[in-house]
Amino acid sequence: MTDDLKQKEALEPAETPEATEITGTNETPEVPKMSEEAAPAETAAKERLQPELEDLENELSREKYRSRYHRTIRTTIYALVIVAAAAILITTFWMPVLQIYGNSMNDTLVSGDIVVCRKAGNIDQGDVLAFYLNNKILVKRCVAVGGDRVDLDEEGNLTVNGVPLEEPYVKDQQRGDVSTIFPYVVPEGQYFVMSDNRANSGDSRNAAIGCVTQDRLLAKPVLRVWPLNHFRFIK
Repeated sequence: MTDDLKQKEALEPAETPEATEITGTNETPEVPKMSEEAAPAETAAKERLQPELEDLENELSREKYRSRYHRTIRTTIYALVIVAAAAILITTFWMPVLQIYGNSMNDTLVSGDIVVCRKAGNIDQGDVLAFYLNNKILVKRCVAVGGDRVDLDEEGNLTVNGVPLEEPYVKDQQRGDVSTIFPYVVPEGQYFVMSDNRANSGDSRNAAIGCVTQDRLLAKPVLRVWPLNHFRFIK
């Protein structure tokens, strides 16, 4: 009988524990709070990195500045070289620049003046000319051209083709150093030149200088650029 009871008990299901009821909730899970020790540590790390970041930014700024500076210097040098080359070409072939020495053209031009010239084309009576004499460059005024008959009296009054020449630019009307025989007929293709300062000059009145031939012409001074307070066109 005992064995029958044990067998019966084995066949009966064992009692199961009641299932635990799980109910939903809207509450968010609680995030673990940073410990009081961690916050100051992170702040201290940021403070240690801040100077390094500032140094890096400053170094980048310096590198950018140096790059811009070198680029600007190169661009400026290239521009100056181009301008200088252009100026040399212009002054050599089209617009020579001369500095005046001596007092023979007072008061139109005085010693130290710097003038810009243009290549001599058609020459008219009254034009100021720059021309070669041996190894020097002289600046005088054309008073007569080829075929004109020039005469000069004892007081220095000049007549061309029998007509007295009006010369408001002359500083001191004098006959000056004369070895040319007047009246004088200017050869074709040549120019009779005289200084504006007639008392202190060597010009076509002296046979050693004579008339200016076409091959001796350099240019016509047209503009005084220095000194700045006397900047003006040359007449």
